[in-house]
Amino acid sequence: MIIQQVSIFLENKLGRLVEVTQTLADAGVNISALSIAETSDYGVLRCVVSNPQRAMDLLKARHFAVSLTDVVCMAAPNQPGALHKTLKILSEAGISVEYMYAFAIGDRALVVIRTDNINQTISILQHHKVDLLKSSELYQV
Repeated sequence: MIIQQVSIFLENKLGRLVEVTQTLADAGVNISALSIAETSDYGVLRCVVSNPQRAMDLLKARHFAVSLTDVVCMAAPNQPGALHKTLKILSEAGISVEYMYAFAIGDRALVVIRTDNINQTISILQHHKVDLLKSSELYQV
């Protein structure tokens, strides 16, 4: 249930994001989900890709600062309150969410979550019958 996310530190300058996407596209690495957080000097591109290790190796070779981070991805109904229900479960279990990003496809929402304890997060969510995606499922989205 653990999914490896690629985190890339980008200087805030024209063309850096294009260089990342071109590098991955040329190598046939698909981006399934992404989030960009930025400051005035740099940004952090977090993405779930079809081949995380290959993406990291390719980007490091292009002198990007890259790391792999463990995250989980849950599927929930695309309706009001679904996300709240899961976040409440985690909060009541003492799990802190560091960040998350989500997207919806039809009647299903997929939420990528990074917490302070991924293994405990998985155990708690499985106990509560939350639908967690395997990496192979998310990489194909």
